Amino acid sequence: MEEMEEELKCPVCGSFYREPIILPCSHNLCQACARNILVQTPDSESPQSRRASGSAVSDYDYLDLDKMSLYSEADSGYGSYGGFASAPTTPCQKSPNGVRVFPPAAPPPPAALAPPPPPRNACLTCPQCHRSLVLDERGLRGFPRNRLLEGVIDRYQQGRAAALRCQLCEKAPKEAAVMCEQCDVFYCDPCRLRCHPPRGPLAKHRLVPPAQGRVSRRLSPRKISTCTDHELENHSMYCVQCKSPVCYQCLEEGKHSSHEVKALGAMWKLHKSQLSQALNGLSDRAKEAKEFLVQLRNMVQQIQENSVEFEACLVAQCDALIDALNRRKAQLLSRVNKEHEHKLKVVRDQISHCTVKLRQTTGLMEYCLEVIKENDPSGFLQISDALIRRVHLTEDQWGKGTLTPRMTTDFDLNLDNAPLLQSIHQLDFVQMKVSSPVPAPPILQLEECCTHNNSATLSWKQPPLSTVQVEGYILELDDGNGGQFREVYVGKETMCTVDGLHFNSTYSARVKAFNKSGVSPYSKTLVLQTSEDTQSEEQTLPFPVPLERSQLRRMSPFSSTLNLQPSFSGRSYFELRSSAHQLSLHSSLQSLNSAVAWFSFDPSSAHADIIFSNDNLTVTCNSYDDRVVLGKTGFSKGLHYWELSIDRYDNHPDPAFGVARIDVLKDAMLGKDDKAWAMYVDNNRSWFMHNNSHTNRTEGGITKGATVGVLLDLTRRTLTFSINEDQQGPVAFENLEGLFFPAVSLNRNVQVTLHTGLPVPEFYASRSAMP
Repeated sequence: MEEMEEELKCPVCGSFYREPIILPCSHNLCQACARNILVQTPDSESPQSRRASGSAVSDYDYLDLDKMSLYSEADSGYGSYGGFASAPTTPCQKSPNGVRVFPPAAPPPPAALAPPPPPRNACLTCPQCHRSLVLDERGLRGFPRNRLLEGVIDRYQQGRAAALRCQLCEKAPKEAAVMCEQCDVFYCDPCRLRCHPPRGPLAKHRLVPPAQGRVSRRLSPRKISTCTDHELENHSMYCVQCKSPVCYQCLEEGKHSSHEVKALGAMWKLHKSQLSQALNGLSDRAKEAKEFLVQLRNMVQQIQENSVEFEACLVAQCDALIDALNRRKAQLLSRVNKEHEHKLKVVRDQISHCTVKLRQTTGLMEYCLEVIKENDPSGFLQISDALIRRVHLTEDQWGKGTLTPRMTTDFDLNLDNAPLLQSIHQLDFVQMKVSSPVPAPPILQLEECCTHNNSATLSWKQPPLSTVQVEGYILELDDGNGGQFREVYVGKETMCTVDGLHFNSTYSARVKAFNKSGVSPYSKTLVLQTSEDTQSEEQTLPFPVPLERSQLRRMSPFSSTLNLQPSFSGRSYFELRSSAHQLSLHSSLQSLNSAVAWFSFDPSSAHADIIFSNDNLTVTCNSYDDRVVLGKTGFSKGLHYWELSIDRYDNHPDPAFGVARIDVLKDAMLGKDDKAWAMYVDNNRSWFMHNNSHTNRTEGGITKGATVGVLLDLTRRTLTFSINEDQQGPVAFENLEGLFFPAVSLNRNVQVTLHTGLPVPEFYASRSAMP
């Protein structure tokens, strides 16, 4: 329907046909428009007389209006076509549809109710095909009225009136609420309040319902714009300073007398030209915006396609890593299977060999028993010597080692997966790794570094002038024997205490910083001397570490990865030897006869069911199964004693106390494997247990409030237990060598508290004093 709208408009007025008439050339005109373009000519100037006289002047040889004005008018679709009182007299003009029409005749006086009868020699030129027609005495009444076209226009306008929309809504036009007759614009309520407020000059505009506005637009011809201050005067000039059209009366009254004014038609053409040029630039921007939108939409599609492709590539790369890991897993499992088959083969061979020997031994025993039943002395003595030798020989074959398994059940294979896990955690896109300088090597703060028992505290900082961002630090220590360095701490803190070192040993420490760009060079190496495990003489050294500084370190809010020890008796000293590459720190203690050590339980090595409190000195377990927790400090030399008080006990569980290796089983009772040496005890008796072997049952158990003591003498390589300061049973274990950690296994809500830094009990001190 919208496409046929132009076909229903008059070529003269540009509006829908009103009372259309059919010309002999089959074109249509509004009756009023046909009356306006009638040309009155004398007989000598009629078209017939011109053709008869052979005049070469064309009917359409007229002056055109300014081309830019016409272009602007056609481009904008807006212009004033009703009345040409102020327009220059020209033979013809262009209609809104772009066809030439003859200028209208002078408007009739207001008092005239009907047009005068057409002159005798009136002619009409079709604005579409330009055929000239001479009217007879009937005038325009001689042309038939096109009622079919009129009915089509009425039906079309009725269909459009049902959905009149606001002309100022930017996106989805809303239904129009009013129409301004002066502005000739349909408004919805929000746009009317925003663009057409009822104040100022707009307050005089008349607002009508949309349907009425549509009808009035169709029926009333376009009027000449009149002055808002003088309604009877038409605009004839343009005030440049006020930027508004004015009439002659406005100039005479003096309101605009001192202002610069210009001709209305000239300013109309000038502004239309400026608007057309501005529209051309805006049109270019709109075209660029459309092309840009097309480009963005293409980018969306390309991004989606690239995302799918990149995801597929990433999945393929990760799958390749997984495949490589699976292949390595298969290789490792193959090695485990080989070890498994080897162990089974050795054990089965030993079973077969032992079975054959046992069968031979059993046969020999049965034969000897039958010989013993022999009643003939002479016959018995003839073979008895040979049988005795054979029995001794067979017994020797069952000698030491024959009944010992040739293979252990443990698989001594430890998978080193830490580097791979670290690489997986560092796996990232190259673009995500921000390029920045590598940090400078850290500086060790000697005044903050010290050793305490078998623990060492180190402190460091970044160089004062360094501005490079640091993400963390890596602290490394050697094995105390000049061996390879190993990482003992990775994190953001600048102070760390390392526990579990050997007593009376010399360690070398160094630290480096890292960020996303890489790792800094190492700091200078610091040499640390741990405390001796026997009484050492106080050395005269340059200057002591003040006690206040030790307390300050103790009160510092470090993270949970640091093990801050309480204060200790005696004074700490260190001496400094500086060289280009090495710093040396020596520490000694004025201590008791035993190596006094303070430590707590280690959450990092405990089973997940263990519950910690009291600064990791008190532990409990709600599980019905036994769970193991170790101490933070390991011992390899010296004499060490600690106690555990029973805070909660209901006479049913059997907790175990002792020492263990670092890799002891955490989900079984202490002593079930060969990595722990323990005493487990109930409310009546106790047993010693190692490698699931129970020995030395001893009467006397524990209750709530009891104290269990553990005495580890690595000088004599023995382990002894006590209950309430009395030795419990004999020496539990002997020939102990290596690194041992204090250990406890708990279950069923038993709660114990650890007490460290204690002197050797009297029962052991008196025994040690005996020759």
